[in-house]
This record gives sequence, C-alpha cells and structure tokens, in this order.
Amino acid sequence: YFLKTCIPTESFEIDEAENGEMAVARFRELRPDLTFMDLTMPVMDGFQAISAIRTDFPDARIVVLTADIQRQTQERIAEAGVTSFLKKPPQKDKVQKILEEFFPEDIAE
Repeated sequence: YFLKTCIPTESFEIDEAENGEMAVARFRELRPDLTFMDLTMPVMDGFQAISAIRTDFPDARIVVLTADIQRQTQERIAEAGVTSFLKKPPQKDKVQKILEEFFPEDIAE
C-alpha cells in the first residue's frame, strides 16, 4: 500500500484494517493520534466507519483518502467532520504536509 511508504516508520507506528468494521474495532482498541481512512471498503464503507468512530471519539483526527473528488463527495466528507482529505493515489509530499501539521516535533527536517 503506497500510503505506508509515505510515512516514516521510525517516527510513527502504522496499523491497518482490511475493512471498515475492522477499522472501527482497531480504532477503539488503539485510539490512534491520526487515522487515514479510505471511503471504499468492504463490510462497512468509510463514511459508516467515520460515523461509528465519531460517535465515541468526536475529536478523532481522520484524513480521508478517495479517488472520488466530486462535489457531493467533498460535501459528505465535510459533513462527516473529517480533518482533511487526500486524493488517491496520495502524493508523498501531501502526506508529509499533513504529518508535519499534526506532528511537527516528530518529523525530521
């Protein structure tokens, strides 16, 4: 998965989920500082997973990854209260910018 190659593993722990339901379960277990969430997943889509996470953790920082950049999707993303979104495939410099924004002390210059 390309996103993993954009994140410096010496500074961050990375965990993955195979579907939206597992993503919610992993979030509840690990309570990550930042979550990258795809919208297109089996079992439970990204919007459903975000809603489930936000129910228990309204301050969760979630970055959506999507190839669908239509206005309607962008509006749904904003309504879901996500922190940010990236167009798929993510560009390394844009992932880096998000990491620097949230974790400036963990990003080596």
